[in-house]
Amino acid sequence: MQRIPFVLSEARNGPLRGDVYLPDRARGVPVIVACHGFKGFKDWGFWPPTGQAFAEAGLALVTFNVSGSGIGEDVQQFTEFDRFETNTIGKEIEDLGIVIDALASKSIPLSGADPRKLGVLGHSRGGGVALVRASRDPRIRSGVTWAAVSSFLMVGKEEREAWHERGYLEVENARTRQVFRVGVGLLEELETHREALDPVLAAARIQIPFLVIHGSQDESVPVQAAHQLSHALDPVRGKLLIVDGAGHTFGAQHPFSSPTTAFRLVLERTISWFADTLGV
Repeated sequence: MQRIPFVLSEARNGPLRGDVYLPDRARGVPVIVACHGFKGFKDWGFWPPTGQAFAEAGLALVTFNVSGSGIGEDVQQFTEFDRFETNTIGKEIEDLGIVIDALASKSIPLSGADPRKLGVLGHSRGGGVALVRASRDPRIRSGVTWAAVSSFLMVGKEEREAWHERGYLEVENARTRQVFRVGVGLLEELETHREALDPVLAAARIQIPFLVIHGSQDESVPVQAAHQLSHALDPVRGKLLIVDGAGHTFGAQHPFSSPTTAFRLVLERTISWFADTLGV
């Protein structure tokens, strides 16, 4: 297996830092781009083991930090709070498009892997981003979401009013205890472009194979979100997997120690989905 780092400078909110996980024999293999979630990053918990598992199964996985992730040159620590505050869903969708463009132009090293056999994988908010991008981008041929949101706006009316009044929303990272500000620009974008940035409406437009995976005991994104998304997907091409007893990260933590039974199942089903739909 090879893990090759890259940096792209085209994003509005700062550089995109990523990694490509490649099989030892990569020629012609499918390429899947992974989108991390809110307060996530490419080196969090399950992402490096996922890259290794994909490569061992004959798939290429591309992971990257969105430009407003809050992670900069130090890929393990949140240091870019200004970029985190000015991040929006629209920028994350653009970031994913920039990575796909770089794959198509071979700006990202692929050792012969085939970006025409392109899939997307997204966790939590990254799942919503993957869905919206897939509904617009004909280059994407298959997709999987893990614990995906069915709405990017998961706050009530009173909290939205306070967000507008203060100009930002404060959120805490439960792991690091750091407090982040989310700028009002994200809220205004979601209110202005409600339909264009609706993951459920995006799912209804998707005409490619798409697998929705969710834990039945997800503490961050209720399992009802998975049912909403899968119901909107094409009934032939869309599939749903509910992992009984699993939470938002399927038992994985940061730093990663060993895979849980739930995460092994998620990884196996995801790899087999992409192998079947993209043709290994």
